[in-house]
Amino acid sequence: MSPATESSDARTADAAFDADAALLEDVERLGDRIKAARQAIGRVIFGQADVVDGTLVTLLAGGHCLLIGVPGLAKTRLVQTLGVVLGLDAKRVQFTPDLMPADILGSEVLEQNEAGRRGFRFIPGPVFCQLLMADEINRASPRTQSALLQAMQEHKVSVAGHYHDLPAPFHVLATQNPIEQEGTYPLPEAQLDRFLMQVDIGYPDRAAERAMLEATTTDRVVEPEPTLSQDDLMAAQRLVRRVPMGESVIEAILTLVRKGRPETTDLPEIRAHVAWGPGPRASQSLALACRARAVLDGRLAPSVDDVIALARPVLIHRMAPTFTARADGVTLGEIIDRLTESVG
Repeated sequence: MSPATESSDARTADAAFDADAALLEDVERLGDRIKAARQAIGRVIFGQADVVDGTLVTLLAGGHCLLIGVPGLAKTRLVQTLGVVLGLDAKRVQFTPDLMPADILGSEVLEQNEAGRRGFRFIPGPVFCQLLMADEINRASPRTQSALLQAMQEHKVSVAGHYHDLPAPFHVLATQNPIEQEGTYPLPEAQLDRFLMQVDIGYPDRAAERAMLEATTTDRVVEPEPTLSQDDLMAAQRLVRRVPMGESVIEAILTLVRKGRPETTDLPEIRAHVAWGPGPRASQSLALACRARAVLDGRLAPSVDDVIALARPVLIHRMAPTFTARADGVTLGEIIDRLTESVG
């Protein structure tokens, strides 16, 4: 090898080392800021650390989140707090059976100016924000639910044949009540697939419920404080996509997702208990979520443990049990746990 070639290889190695060092520095800096955001949220939301982390992973990955929980578990408060802490323009829409698509997207109205000329003017709906809370999304009709499809996937909406771009970043946090299903409309599979993660919200433990009780029944109101801006969040989302992912993690994601499909699995129980499995968007969502979880923890690269930890929230709303599974009492959570055993 000539001296010139050796010198070129050395420069390439130095450049790669400098790039890795810069990336690590960016990840550590972001980790410190995310830690501050966690603390700011924790002063308002009690006993829901896993829920907060799951929501932050979704936002860092640039996706949308489906929050499942009974009433009174601070789902609305969580979205409001996230809007303040992350410096986002947050809006809330209460989904009801009589809600129309125009109530979300906006509409065109006919106006007449001083010269007597008439024209249409577009009045934006509440979807034109950066953090949209779709409260009890399954209470709206399928027609209204589908109004969010284009917004969630393309970050723009079409009204009267004209496209209107949504603000950046744009995220939907939708809530569902798991116990009160009368008068609801199940979300179609195509819309469920647009949610990067489903986060189940349980009851807080005794200590957290006590802290919440003491903090919310006095005349002192604790308000969230901003720690990030919308530019910070968008920079963090770009950083997440720069995080390297090892071959073992990629293989674990592909194995997990493909074994969850009855058509491509080698597990007999999956063919018996799964009607339809996760599509390619599940692989993409799982990869982004693993990267975001690593950044959230201040790590430079995700591991197979991240894949296993995120398998249930990323896959559970992208799969459907068969009649046999329902008859046998087999849940989707148990099915996904069986899948993770094959990659653990």
